[in-house]
Amino acid sequence: MKRSARKAGTGFDVRKSGDASVALVGFPSVGKSTILNKITNAESRTAAYAFTTISVVPGMMEYEGAKIQVLDLPGVLEGAGTGVGRGREVIAVARGSDLALILLDVFTPDPAPIRRELEAAGIRLDKEPPNVVITEKKKGGITVNSTVKLKGIDERMVREVLGVYGVHNADVIFHENMDTERFIDAVVGSRKYIPSLTVLNKVDLVDARYVSELRKKFDFIAMSAEGGKGIEELKRSIYGKLKLIRIYTKPRMGEADLKEPMMIRNGSNVGDICDKLHRDMRSNFKYAQIWGPSAKFGGQKVGLKHIMKDGDVIFIAVK
Repeated sequence: MKRSARKAGTGFDVRKSGDASVALVGFPSVGKSTILNKITNAESRTAAYAFTTISVVPGMMEYEGAKIQVLDLPGVLEGAGTGVGRGREVIAVARGSDLALILLDVFTPDPAPIRRELEAAGIRLDKEPPNVVITEKKKGGITVNSTVKLKGIDERMVREVLGVYGVHNADVIFHENMDTERFIDAVVGSRKYIPSLTVLNKVDLVDARYVSELRKKFDFIAMSAEGGKGIEELKRSIYGKLKLIRIYTKPRMGEADLKEPMMIRNGSNVGDICDKLHRDMRSNFKYAQIWGPSAKFGGQKVGLKHIMKDGDVIFIAVK
């Protein structure tokens, strides 16, 4: 992939590229643009006043063979989740990312307001989707079953929630205990579940004891973007949080290319690889052959839903 520096003024419609994407989210003037410039090839304008970034500025971070797109978003304002300060556009970009990087500075060291805005916009940080199966049917009312003991919600509340969303006939099977809010998330179905990292910038402006006290309240990566402190730790943490794995492609008669792995998210399947290789490959897919950790034996034939593991070699046959 050709690398190129991107300048400010790219707007909010940014095409995803690379092996994964990271959204820099924070209040205005906390150092997002400076961090972007330090860890990527971007040229994002920086200045010592708020609202320097008025559009999404992308850059590409290369680490351990992975190409990771990092997006510098405009500063989030209170009420962003309801559209304040072009908040809807900003958060829509964050929803499409694979990792949210919450950026604070030592003068506003509280991640809660940013997390609340993302929560209000349907982004669930550091959570897995609710493990409940809701199967609508034409008649028969609501039936509720569970493989675990439910403490946070009862059958009456399940019926009430489903009724509010127009579901009057369905089979519901809970595979985890959950409260009403989490069940609503499952019913709505449009929530986005992504991991996060929190960064505390400008730590060079305060003493070590102050930073140590903050660590008792929440976890963060301590940085001084201007001074270059914490850059490598941030890169390493981003890469680790994305949980990327290496997959090697193989032609029908040749050897696998072990020098240029394809980087994909952990948990990806053969269909995801097809989508990454070519937009028409999934529709023309016949079968795949796998060698490596996920295969029961070398050359195993699998379908689109086969889950890949780090170090797998794959050949894809198409029509």
